[in-house]
Amino acid sequence: MNCAAIPAGLLESELFGHEKGAFTGAIARKIGRLELAHEGTLFLDEVGELPLDLQPKLLRALQEREIERLGGTRPIAVNVRLIAATNRDLAKMMAEKQFRSDLFYRLKVFPVSRAAQGTSRRYSHPGTALRGAPQPPHGQTIETIPPQAMEALLAWKWPGNIRELENFLERAVILSRGPVLHVPLAELESMDEEDDESAVGASPTLQAAERDHILRALREAKGMIGGPNGAAARLDLKRTTLNSKMKKLGIERGDYM
Repeated sequence: MNCAAIPAGLLESELFGHEKGAFTGAIARKIGRLELAHEGTLFLDEVGELPLDLQPKLLRALQEREIERLGGTRPIAVNVRLIAATNRDLAKMMAEKQFRSDLFYRLKVFPVSRAAQGTSRRYSHPGTALRGAPQPPHGQTIETIPPQAMEALLAWKWPGNIRELENFLERAVILSRGPVLHVPLAELESMDEEDDESAVGASPTLQAAERDHILRALREAKGMIGGPNGAAARLDLKRTTLNSKMKKLGIERGDYM
């Protein structure tokens, strides 16, 4: 479902469905995308285009695993794997109160920030050739990638996405002189250092949003960190993980009590 391609007034009906007579023009029952995707997967493209008033309803559906059609009174259980994508800067939108931080962190269970990471994982099975990779000058086939090289490929953030990965792999294949891929790790390390320098100043917005999100959970939990009603449980985090994040973000007791 492309959230940007559907008029804002119709998005709620598209997601949750509606009963006959729920509004003018609702001449029949409509099953929403969340209900249709029960026991399956729903891909929300351009999720950053969701209206602010619709975001808490989607959050509740994800948390409670149930929905209500527009005009309906009966909760409907849904079990959906949700995949979301966006070209918008959600960290900036959160800072500007255009996107809810609690929905952002609910969606961020397993973030995939670069498409190239998934592509490189296709090559991670020992003993398999690089499918679609260019062949080296001498005609030999690349059969394996050394574990150290694979770790480096997966760790690199690939700001140029799939095109950067393909170019880097082509260069690595040309440098290889046998069935084992030769990855110029020094080049990746150098690129990583440059990326760290260029990223300075780019992360405070996201850190501020994360700090605000944690502080809100701590206040709602009345300062409790652990336990079933504590902030860690509200954030779906281990207590030790939350303590580590609080230390990293400089959150002290006086900030939320």
